[in-house]
Amino acid sequence: MSRYQPSGRDNHKHIGIGNAVQPGKIEKPKNSAAAVHRLLRYLSPFRPKLLVVAVLVVLYSLLGLSGPYLIGLAIDRFMVEKNIAGLERIALLMLLVYLIYNLFQLISGWIMAKVSQTALKQLSGDLFTHIQTLPVSYFDHTSPGSLMSRLTNDTDAINQAISQNVTSLVASVLSLLGIMVAMFLLNFWLALSALLVIPVMFWFTQFIARNTRKGFRELQKQLGEMYGVMEESISGLKVIKAFRRNEEVIERFQSQNDKVFKAAVYANSYAMMLMPLTNVLGNLFVIVIAFVGGWIALKGMVTVGVIATFIIYGQNFIQPLRQLANMYNIIQAALAGSERIFEILDIPSEVDTTVTTVPSPINGTIRFDHVRFGYQKGISVVKDMTFDAAPGKTIALVGPTGAGKTTIINLLTRFYELSSGVITIAGKDIRDYSKADLRRKIGLVLQDTFLFSGTVLENIRFGRLDATDSECHQAAKLAEADEFIRQLPEGYNTILSERAGNLSQGQRQLLAITRVILANPEILILDEATSSVDTRTELRIQKALLTLMKGRTSFVIAHRLSTIREADLLLVIDKGTIVEKGTHQELLDQQGTYSKLYLSQFKGLAI
Repeated sequence: MSRYQPSGRDNHKHIGIGNAVQPGKIEKPKNSAAAVHRLLRYLSPFRPKLLVVAVLVVLYSLLGLSGPYLIGLAIDRFMVEKNIAGLERIALLMLLVYLIYNLFQLISGWIMAKVSQTALKQLSGDLFTHIQTLPVSYFDHTSPGSLMSRLTNDTDAINQAISQNVTSLVASVLSLLGIMVAMFLLNFWLALSALLVIPVMFWFTQFIARNTRKGFRELQKQLGEMYGVMEESISGLKVIKAFRRNEEVIERFQSQNDKVFKAAVYANSYAMMLMPLTNVLGNLFVIVIAFVGGWIALKGMVTVGVIATFIIYGQNFIQPLRQLANMYNIIQAALAGSERIFEILDIPSEVDTTVTTVPSPINGTIRFDHVRFGYQKGISVVKDMTFDAAPGKTIALVGPTGAGKTTIINLLTRFYELSSGVITIAGKDIRDYSKADLRRKIGLVLQDTFLFSGTVLENIRFGRLDATDSECHQAAKLAEADEFIRQLPEGYNTILSERAGNLSQGQRQLLAITRVILANPEILILDEATSSVDTRTELRIQKALLTLMKGRTSFVIAHRLSTIREADLLLVIDKGTIVEKGTHQELLDQQGTYSKLYLSQFKGLAI
């Protein structure tokens, strides 16, 4: 049994926006080294290109350092001597240096963008493919929003870090180290005086960056809460109006909006301080250099050109420092995002090593033999259940919500594995059959019909991808769906909106039946297929279902007992056990649980 099973099939909790990862939230990785190591595996095929990028970064970092040096050289050698020709030559050299500097930056950025996008394409593909292989039990307690966050927000965070910030990080570090080395090579005493200012610059920059991160974390948290209020208010507008709760909802939104306002003021106040503060620190750096440089220049220990070079280095020093403070957030978010992605990739896939196919046609009985199952260890949802389903017969499952009816279906499809007992088809354990082939023999029509964005024809063809248009049309006719489809604006080529919101519930069900007819399964499962439609639509759907069920072994779950009166065998299930079984008339004659349920629905009698 999967280790990702929830405590109960009928006790799922809806995971709303408050439980999802908030957009823009900055998380710290638990193990940065491990996350980096695994990310590097995706970059390892691009070692030659990454080496080229590394060389280019080193080169343009050195070229960036040479610019101020050339300015100082121009002052000392040519301006003092009023050498116009020399100034022209050094100006052209500086132009060439900066052109090559920007060219190398451009090339390295382009290569890194291509490498990062290719690596992320592989990572996203691996993640999406792996999600498709996970056992159904995993999705019982994992919200779609959480998985979407990994596929979008987390991969985007990694993209930002790799494509834009890795090269900038390396270049910034090289610039800082290069500037300090260059200053010491030019003049020891000036460099030593600069070192007195650098710790102050680092401390103030970190102080501002730390409070900025704290502020924006809180802002994103409050924004997430506000988006949750907005989403709930818009989705539940009819309920809000029906219960006259407009004022309460507005009050709740205003309260949350006020929290967003306070968090935004705090975050942006610190964020706006970064630029002027770093400018002040840069000016302080220049002041110290100018004062100390002027003092030792009077003693003949340094030239004016060297002082000018130091001043430019001082101004340039603050930019990589500011970049490092800003990049910290992005890199931390990327590493945390990669951990979340690898967490999914580490979950074992659904195992299906058997290649044996289910015999076709299925002539044998489907048998549940002393089957037990529980979503949580020690708590059984299905208890010692035994029954037979003869070929081509209809088995109806009746009972209260949470009795275990849907669980029986989940066991037959092997969405979950048995705790004990055995389910056989034609005398052979279903665990000896390939899961893929077993599910190919089974057709599902559920209460909550899922249709994909695309045309009506594409949704029908989902049942069998190699089906022709003519076969799709024929399946729609058998399902009583052809008439309403042809009345749609573009007929079979009509584009369905998200979740097929431009169709009624009954029309969606008819399309689901059409899809199953096209798939032509040998075993049919109908789980509350008509519970959400009106009586007139129900009759139309029942007609389509009778066509679908003809000649197939069918399992029907229904609370409307009128839909299962013609079943060959009715199983009344309560608390995971079969309490009654027989035909409709036999169970009425017993005057037991089924009889009370039936009479309560059709004659208004209490149970």
